[in-house]
Amino acid sequence: MDEAKVSTFKDIMGNYPTGVTVCTTMAKDGTPIGLTVNSFASVSLDPMLILWSIDKNVSSHDEFVESGKFAVHVLAENQGDVCMLFATKGTDRFSNVDWSESEAGLPVLKEAAGIMQCNTFKTVDAGDHTILIGEVTELTNDAKEPLLYHKRAFGKIPSSFYEK
Repeated sequence: MDEAKVSTFKDIMGNYPTGVTVCTTMAKDGTPIGLTVNSFASVSLDPMLILWSIDKNVSSHDEFVESGKFAVHVLAENQGDVCMLFATKGTDRFSNVDWSESEAGLPVLKEAAGIMQCNTFKTVDAGDHTILIGEVTELTNDAKEPLLYHKRAFGKIPSSFYEK
């Protein structure tokens, strides 16, 4: 692997602003698991599909792939701490956030801007990642402003963005 190209690739991708999500599921033993994800996108309206990707080396990779369902939480602008919590290895993430188990048996975080509960529609092998495509089964929208990530910093949509 060409390290110079990898570094340039990271610089380019780091300059691309994204929203921030936390994806969650239940492990086979009933333990909630989750991680911060910014590789999230809509795919289709009919059926209603979304996608995100997970590194094959992440400890929860197999649980997400095998669970058959997951929830995607679009974080609100004031949830930078939640983003960092779910991005930090070795932490007891769920003891530090307000969450509940949904009727679908998924861990659902409180205060998110929006939540999509999904059944896994398809998984796609993609290099060192697996792409999970989910069919949305339940939606919650609190219409809060989203958390944005750009150049390793969090922020909200600038008010000037809305000016005509």
